[in-house]
Amino acid sequence: MHLLPSRSTLRGVVGLLAIASACAVCAPPSAARAGTLPDSALAIPATPAGSPHDFDFEHGQWHTTLRRRLRPLSGSDVWADYAGTTIVRPVLGGRANLAELDVSGAEGRLQGLSLRLFDLKQKRWTLNFSNPTSGTLAAPMTGGFGGGPRGVFYSAEEFNGRRVLVRFVIESTSADNCRFEQAFSADGGATWEINWIAVDTRS
Repeated sequence: MHLLPSRSTLRGVVGLLAIASACAVCAPPSAARAGTLPDSALAIPATPAGSPHDFDFEHGQWHTTLRRRLRPLSGSDVWADYAGTTIVRPVLGGRANLAELDVSGAEGRLQGLSLRLFDLKQKRWTLNFSNPTSGTLAAPMTGGFGGGPRGVFYSAEEFNGRRVLVRFVIESTSADNCRFEQAFSADGGATWEINWIAVDTRS
């Protein structure tokens, strides 16, 4: 799982930094354009239901390669590349898990933490992100896998003074590989800009 350093970047990065790899989750924010959407326009999309074993595939140690857009929602297409490790540990008897991301590249080092908790009543996961500078958990993302290999999670957040929707996708592509992707939408989900892509290969 991966994370981004700022709150939006930690989720993979907003939270992860998507730690967001799995994640999600670290990208330094750029100056925001004027104008924000009212909260009423930031309805969280529906997500698949989850199960307590959705993340079992991810337990263990992974080699992580990560790309992040340096200035999301600014019109810039400049990316930075990182490599390192992600470690995912089951906790609470496997009904929760903790993912730690530690990657480095030309733009520096990114570290993040994602605590994934399963709500038995709602049948949804929450992804709770933090990084070394925040010292707190970001507002959680919610979602699930719906019994398949692809999990989708959403939150409504503030990024550089703008209200945005955040989407985080976690996909198990094989027994030894998984992929993480974070995207922002500044128009209520009509369009999305990807800002974080991580690929994990089992160590």
